[in-house]
Amino acid sequence: MDWSRHRVLVTGAAGFIASHTCQALLARGATVIGLDDFDAYYPRPFKERTLAEIRKTPGADDRFAFVEADICDATAMNQLFSDEQLTGVIHLAARAGVRPSLEQPKRYAQVNLEGTTILMEAARRANVKRFIMASSSSVYGNNEKVPFAETDDVSSPISPYAASKRACELMGHVFHHLYDMEIACLRFFTVFGPRQRPDLAIAKFIEIIRRDQTIPMFGDGTTSRDYTYIDDIVAGVVASYEKVPDYGYRIWNLGGNDPVNLKEMIATIGRVLGKEPRVEQREMQAGDVSRTYADLTRSTAELGYKPTTSFEEGVRRQWNWAREHLAG
Repeated sequence: MDWSRHRVLVTGAAGFIASHTCQALLARGATVIGLDDFDAYYPRPFKERTLAEIRKTPGADDRFAFVEADICDATAMNQLFSDEQLTGVIHLAARAGVRPSLEQPKRYAQVNLEGTTILMEAARRANVKRFIMASSSSVYGNNEKVPFAETDDVSSPISPYAASKRACELMGHVFHHLYDMEIACLRFFTVFGPRQRPDLAIAKFIEIIRRDQTIPMFGDGTTSRDYTYIDDIVAGVVASYEKVPDYGYRIWNLGGNDPVNLKEMIATIGRVLGKEPRVEQREMQAGDVSRTYADLTRSTAELGYKPTTSFEEGVRRQWNWAREHLAG
């Protein structure tokens, strides 16, 4: 694939996964239009630092442009697509977080479903066929069957966030069916690594352990997550952009395929930091699933997706980055 012929819109560009994706696209020779509205979900300075990392990437001076705008602003999105002559979209912006979605279900529906629909409609109007969007492992809810496969029933989400992501997948199918758009929905499984959002567990626990504070552990520690290192996720995102024309509409799991329970996650962070974690057990929180575990059969066969970074190695890399950028 000749990436130099592609002008790709990456939404959520000042965020965790999207910033790494921008850098990967630039490294391949693509032109990247980054979009972000600096939502106040976490501090703007953190996002500004992330954006600065993209601008340091070789090729960014000539092939990276940034637009500050809201995906829910249909007028702005239509104008953006008209101006930029895009060849594809990698839509990674979202209102994130399971627990906060319990308090703001309307906001999550608005940003995630309405915003995604506005983007797809703007793409359709501009005749942009290729559209990659972030979904989430949370759509599987508390399915008893593991590992979770793309063909499993996902009709029972247990949080507004999960419901909004499943709704985006369904809307994507509509746009493929009606307008022949090439839509990929990527179900991410607990992504971690350098520049991870500060509200997520690994980033938060690194900071807590570093400061010799007490970790709040929700439940008995047996809940598990299929943690996936950022470089592996980005490899899957890029592959999906390349391969989606072969499928028209496709859902792919992108996970680590090696679940780690909460107790072991905390212990691993402690080992990496060389400190003994202090833990306070609390009640499970509403909306949390008991486990996630990605079946990678489809994504391996169709995308060549194979995660290579172990959980402990990924935590070590994230800690090394945090020491350099966030120490204080």
